[in-house]
Amino acid sequence: MSRLTDAEVLLTPSEVAALFRVDPKTVTRWAKAGKLTSIRTLGGHRRYRESEVRDLLKSHINTQG
Repeated sequence: MSRLTDAEVLLTPSEVAALFRVDPKTVTRWAKAGKLTSIRTLGGHRRYRESEVRDLLKSHINTQG
């Protein structure tokens, strides 16, 4: 399991969903399907690395246009 650096920014499912303009449940399905790596907080909530989300968003935009 990889450790987070102090500078690593984590996003909530809602924040990721807003970037892709999808429902937060879709983001959770992507994580379960392995398209995104999720990190669990102590409370059991999912968080996503901003750098990974930005990379996925770039590839998503490139395939759309």
